[in-house]
This record gives sequence, C-alpha cells and structure tokens, in this order.
Amino acid sequence: MKSYLSAFALVALMAHVHIARSMTPVPGDPVVTTSGRVAGTQLKSGVRAYLGIRYAAPPTQDRRWRPPEPLKWDDVWVADRKGAECIQVLRPHNINHYFGEEASGEDCLYLNVWVPPAAAGQGAPAGQAPVPANSRLPVIVFLYGGGGTIGSSGMLIYDGENVALHGAVFVSLNYRVGALGFMAHPELTQEQGGHSGNYGYLDQNAALRWIHDNIAAFGGDPAKVVLTGQSFGAGSVAAHVFSPLSRGLFRGAAMWSACNFTTAGPDLATAEKTGLELQKRLGAANLQQMRFAPADRILALQAESQVGVNVQGIRTPPLIDGYFTTGEKDALLAAHQVNDVPIMVNSNGDDLDAVMSPLTRAKTVREYEDVARQIYGTDAEAFLRFFPVKKDADVPGAAHVAARESGMLKASRVCAMNQAQFNRSPTYISLFTRKHPYVPNITIADQNPQTVGAYHTADVPYWLGTFDAFNVFRQTRHWTEVDRRLSDAMLQSLIALAQTGSPDVRQVSWPAWSGRNERYLVLGDVIGVETVHAARMDWLAAHPGVAVTRPLPGPRD
Repeated sequence: MKSYLSAFALVALMAHVHIARSMTPVPGDPVVTTSGRVAGTQLKSGVRAYLGIRYAAPPTQDRRWRPPEPLKWDDVWVADRKGAECIQVLRPHNINHYFGEEASGEDCLYLNVWVPPAAAGQGAPAGQAPVPANSRLPVIVFLYGGGGTIGSSGMLIYDGENVALHGAVFVSLNYRVGALGFMAHPELTQEQGGHSGNYGYLDQNAALRWIHDNIAAFGGDPAKVVLTGQSFGAGSVAAHVFSPLSRGLFRGAAMWSACNFTTAGPDLATAEKTGLELQKRLGAANLQQMRFAPADRILALQAESQVGVNVQGIRTPPLIDGYFTTGEKDALLAAHQVNDVPIMVNSNGDDLDAVMSPLTRAKTVREYEDVARQIYGTDAEAFLRFFPVKKDADVPGAAHVAARESGMLKASRVCAMNQAQFNRSPTYISLFTRKHPYVPNITIADQNPQTVGAYHTADVPYWLGTFDAFNVFRQTRHWTEVDRRLSDAMLQSLIALAQTGSPDVRQVSWPAWSGRNERYLVLGDVIGVETVHAARMDWLAAHPGVAVTRPLPGPRD
C-alpha cells in the first residue's frame, strides 16, 4: 500500500509541473502533517494557500461506498490547485452560480486551507496587520450546499482568501454526494459491520479529524474550530452536532438556511431498499458489479432537480445508519447525546420557504385570502387576523412574513428552543435581508434580478467576502460600500464565534436568543435587532394547515 501511495503522490506532483513557474513558494514550507509534507503557494495578498490536499484515499474501485480511509505520502505534496469536485451533473453557463468549469470525478476527497499572512516582511497587505507564524488562530471550516447531489469546495464563492485576510484560517472540503455519497445496501451493511450509507457525512468527519490533527501546523487552533455550512451544508453541520463521531472536533456550529434539529432521515432498512432498487436499475448481479459500473451510469439514475436538470430518479438522502447518525434527533436530545456547542443560525428574507409558499404567488387581496382558505380551511380567519392585508400592495409583505415564520425562521426558533431545553450553550439567530445590487438590465437564467430579494444563498458572499465571484466572467453586481461594511461585520462575527464562542463584536451587538426575550439579528441595509412575534409563530406552529407548496424553480445551491 505504501508503495502505491508514494507512486500516486509522484504522479500528482508531475501533474503540477506545468504550472510550477506560477507558484510563489511559501517561506518555511513544507508543512509537516500526519499524511506527509505539504507545500503551498503565497498569494499576492500575502495569504498562504494550500489547495487540493488529500485528506483520504481516493474512494474508487473497491473503496466506492466505503468509509474514507487515511493515507500517507513520502514526497512533498504540492498543494497549488484545487482538487476535482465529486462527480455530479454539470452547470449551465448562464445561471447565477456558474463560476467556471471544474474537474469532476470520484477521486475527489480534497481540502483547501487558506492561512493569514505569516509575518512582517512576508507579504502582509498594506493596512493589514501581519499574523505571527506561531499564532493559535481561529479556524472556519465550510461545508457547501447543493441538496446533497451537487456542490464543490472549488467554487469561487467559497474561496477563503478574504477570511484569511481577516485573521482566521479557512478550510473548505469536498465530500461525496448523490448515490455515491449516501447509498445504503444490505451487502454494504454486512461488509461494514452492521451499517452503511452516509459516506458523504463520513468524508466530512474524516476531514474534521484531519483538521483537528493538523491545523496547528498551519497556525490554527484545533480548540477554536467553527463548523459552518449552507443549505445541505447546514444540514450536515447539524448532523455533526448530533453525531458521536464528531465529538470534540469543533467548538461552534453556524448554519445558514437552515437549522435542522428535528429530522434525521429514513432508517437503515428503508434506505437499503433504495440501494437494492439502484442495483436493479443498473442491472447488476451484486455489490461488486455495482462497484464496477461507470459512475456516469449511476449519476444518470439518481434523482436531480437542480442546475436545470429534472430527473425523476432514485433519491438517497442521509439516513439513520446506527453509526454516524445513531438515532432520531428528539431522542438524542432528550438523552443529552448531542455535542453541546454554541450555534449560530441564519435564514434569508426570500429563502426557499418564500419560493415554495403559495401565498407569495398571490397578487391581490382576494387571491391572498383564497390561498389562506385553501391552506387553513376553517382557521383561515384566524390566520388573516395575524397576517392582515387591506390593499393589494400589502400582499407581498404579509405573504413573505408568513412564509418565513412558518418556514426557516421557524426552524431557527425550534433549534433555539431545543438548545435551551436540552443543552447549556446559547443560540444566536439572524435573518439576512439585503438584496444584491444587480447591474441594470442584467439577464440571469435562473433569477429575475428585478423581483428577486434576499434569495437562498444570497448571504454566502457576505459571510465569506467573495463578491468578486459574481463578476468573474461578466459584471452582474455593482457592489457598494454598504455591502462591504455588512460583509465585514458578518465575517467578524463568524470569526468571533470561533475565537470566543460568541459572535458578539464591536460592529455587531448580537444578543443570544432567550425564551423570555426572543431577539434575533437582522442583517440588511442596516444591522438591527428585532423580537420574534411569539404569539403569531406559536399559532402557525399549532396550525400547520394543508401542505400546499409549489416546485422549486431551477438551481438553488
């Protein structure tokens, strides 16, 4: 095994040769890790970037549908480019989240590390205080979204240079998605000692362990790690909060759209049936033949409803495997078998809840009231007292408030309630409402810039300061000083959570949620504090009504 890995590392090094001249060596490299020595490149900003570090062996051949395995190399790993994204459907070039092509394949278990400028005279940008090389810096680890079927740490919107310039180490990582990331199967369960599935979660866990063991070599503090993610990535963060395998690997959890402390997925037996159905559709006699099948055939059979694709295929969500996820979340909370850390939860003003709500389709008072009766029946009059409209102009505002208070803001509140009841750590809630400043008359295939608000994922470039990603091929946004100030405040709060356990900073006075004083932060054109309308949200929780939703349009990761 050792000789194979050494040869593999040598091939990887040779693949880097053609751009070796563009590298700017980092003084003091290579960094010594438990896997081997790593050399990065120093960016013009002075940030040190280590891109495309393997944190596990390639999950190919017999490693397909197996937990990630550690690996070592003998030579210096030249980490100057991001690794391939895990195999998935590709993106149209005219959508909001197209930032360029990436290599794609099953050999995808890579992570990226951005480290602040090391010392005076080593490239610290003007006006930016250099960070001592031996600092125990806060660490932000990010998990991408994408519904569990798409996503990549290589996307420009998830770059970490700006986070590093603000004084924290930033780590992003790839994990397996789709059927290759989450499928359970009876033969796998037998092979793996009574559990199978959740390989994407196990990839994330392996990366967190690698970070815990090695981040000090990059100047980070393993005791100051915040795990954060958006959409499916936020659900992944919650899964780690509930997993015994991730205990002690992070001190705080930040979840963006949205927080899930209630559902954990199907049980193992149910998930195994889905695996058997995939085997049947592949025409495979057994697991070994499934491992021999080309990955694109598996990809073509799985359900997909993003990036312009609509395949009514097999869906393999995360599950209760009895290993990474050991039970239902309510039972784990009641038994105090949860990683008790401070949580930060955010959703957006025009998030998926607003997109899916039939209320937001209403244009007139009559349409709004008709939809309310369709959803709430005989309780519609009570709903309309809580969310009244007198004229047509009132409808959009009332509909959006009702959508978020029965959607993601509700999920944030439920997480806060569970945290307060069963754990000791605080919860910090926010609502992002800033609309991107679009270029006039710009056309984007999956958005209408005239009507879109603070859409799903709109907050991500503010948390990470990655505004330039949206103008890399053509200018779609005119970012302003308001956007930059808001981004700086949000990022400083995120870093403070890693540094101190609280997001409260000079720019942002962020109150912890309390059952007696249900305050949350509004991140908009200005930053302010509002109080939950408890009576209204209590009524919505007690009257879920008839589930009437509309399909999600287009890409949404």
